[in-house]
Amino acid sequence: MKELERDICEQHCIHPQTICLTKAAMLDDNTVQDLAEMFKILGDPTRIKILHALSRHELCVCDIAETLSMNQSAVSHQLRTLRSAKLVKFRKEGKEAWYSLDDDHVISLMCQGLEHVAHNARR
Repeated sequence: MKELERDICEQHCIHPQTICLTKAAMLDDNTVQDLAEMFKILGDPTRIKILHALSRHELCVCDIAETLSMNQSAVSHQLRTLRSAKLVKFRKEGKEAWYSLDDDHVISLMCQGLEHVAHNARR
């Protein structure tokens, strides 16, 4: 019981102005759900590796599979997930599909995540 008591604010007061401002800035439920889904997709190490590889070059499935030492079927499965989340896109060239990051936001997500990881490692 003492453990729970530590998490309770010792002041026992409510700050109406702060609460009002905070509530007004809260994300709507759909946005929260979409963001949580995107972070869930980014939470897979294989998908992070694929995104990192694609941040360097546009690649076909064969090249991604070889780079990551994976089979093409597994890579294709991960690319479908990334495509459905609009994190990667592809273009057809003959029978080959060439994959790249969907837009600069994906690079920003990766860079911010890497900065955060590096910052935490220095602590």
